[in-house]
Amino acid sequence: MRTFTKLFAIMSVTLGALIFIDEAFALEAPDALIKRVSQEVMEIARNDKEIQAGNRQRIFSLVEEKIIPHLDFQRATALTVGRYWRDATPEQQQQLINEFRTLLTYTYSGAMSLIKDQELKFSPLRADPADTEVEVHSQVILPRRPEPVKVAYRLYRSPDGWKIYDVNVLGVWLSETYKGSFSTIINESGIDGLIQVLSDKNKKRIAAADVTP
Repeated sequence: MRTFTKLFAIMSVTLGALIFIDEAFALEAPDALIKRVSQEVMEIARNDKEIQAGNRQRIFSLVEEKIIPHLDFQRATALTVGRYWRDATPEQQQQLINEFRTLLTYTYSGAMSLIKDQELKFSPLRADPADTEVEVHSQVILPRRPEPVKVAYRLYRSPDGWKIYDVNVLGVWLSETYKGSFSTIINESGIDGLIQVLSDKNKKRIAAADVTP
């Protein structure tokens, strides 16, 4: 799971990073959007000396500014928690969203400085213009890897534009990766137990990074 999470983070930062979208781009196709902004973010990461040097505050700020606002954490968290989501109180749901957001924020931040010489290829979008949910498929070409890494994104059309709520790396969806471990913790310790486990892990990440969310 740790290996997948690291690879997911690298690919997601590489391809899933989204910059601010104003009204001029509100109707931009989801595949065109991801292609355009991911290439720009890759360029920033490659040329920003502070990022390449591992400046954690700089990396964290970029993740918060360019990536996090365009992910739907409520939908992602509900999908990952699965059937237990409806058993959680509104307060517990918000706590889960907050902890999952922090988890993914530090995952993205830890991978940002690893963007170097990857190349991107995108498959044609197979969707109707009226669709409100789509999958965008792509490949990441790594110089020292003989086979490309396949990455897919699930997005839905929100009032604020397209939002990502799940990512697939090498055939495995992020939600499914966490769902098993979350389910085990909930069965053993309940919803509050999962919140506590996530909180404890996030506190360790924050302390190690020395960056306040």
